[in-house]
Amino acid sequence: MRIVKAVVSVAVLLVASGTFAASIPTSQAAYVALPEIMKPLAEKGDAVAQAKLGQMYLLGTGVPQDDAQALAWSQKAAEQGNRDAEFVLGFMYFNGRGVERDDALAAEWFRKAAKQGDAQAQFNLGLMYYDGRGVAAADDSAAYWFGQAAAQDDVQAQYAMGVLCAEGRGVKQDDVAARGWFEKAAAQGSAAAEFRLGVIYDLGRGVTQDNAQAVSWYKKAAEHGDANAAYVLGDLYARGQGEVKPDGKAALSWYGNAAKQGNRDAERSLGEMYFTGEGVPGSDQQALQWYRRAAEQGDIEAQLNTAAIYDLGLGVARDQREADFWYYRARESQTLAGN
Repeated sequence: MRIVKAVVSVAVLLVASGTFAASIPTSQAAYVALPEIMKPLAEKGDAVAQAKLGQMYLLGTGVPQDDAQALAWSQKAAEQGNRDAEFVLGFMYFNGRGVERDDALAAEWFRKAAKQGDAQAQFNLGLMYYDGRGVAAADDSAAYWFGQAAAQDDVQAQYAMGVLCAEGRGVKQDDVAARGWFEKAAAQGSAAAEFRLGVIYDLGRGVTQDNAQAVSWYKKAAEHGDANAAYVLGDLYARGQGEVKPDGKAALSWYGNAAKQGNRDAERSLGEMYFTGEGVPGSDQQALQWYRRAAEQGDIEAQLNTAAIYDLGLGVARDQREADFWYYRARESQTLAGN
């Protein structure tokens, strides 16, 4: 079985409002009552009340959303060492919410919360070390903080540790350890981890190569919304590899699943299917539609094919101006890619 190109980096964003929801009562009545309870306590210097009030203003739960108030109350609580408030300040500086964006200060506040055991802060700090954002890039520090969060069952950190072990970044390269972390993350529903397990069984990395297991994991990941897994399945069914028999209908379905999520490889592949008529009735118009979508995302092959369709007038009126434009875009993309 052949593995196609896919995004497999840590590439995860800092969590936004969902991060704070678990610490605040969920009923609307509780939200309405909380300001009346929390504000007097906060004004008397209660750090927990100050932190809760800061979260409420940040999210607009029970009070009008107000970043300035969120910052003020979180600052008061953080100065007393409240880790929830420290996390909120890290979030606000990272995203420029109520303050000028400042990655260094974001890292400083995340570090304070991380040292007090906040798993999300630990993960975020690890991500900042991984990306070199607000701190000097350091894979070993990224691995340390990801590991701290992963030990608390943070699913994003477990996935990140799997990536680091697979790539040997900040830790010794270890395929078996990578699989273990991906399995932990997959058990918590991580589609990205399910995809990586598919890759592991596909290539036989730290396990006996197993096509059936690979396809099973790819399907789980795709069904949970992973566009890369859907694209890989489309490719497998389009070409027929290993135990997978060629199936144009299945290929079209999986490519379509990935393309709807903006996967440019799937968009280009749909263009190829319609252009060649392999597995679907041929259609130059449909081919152009999908090629153009991939071309607009910078896919060189799709840009050249789009140019050729306009150049030759295949299914559309011949348009030299459009053809020249896409030929130019393709040359530009090749230059950027160092080709």
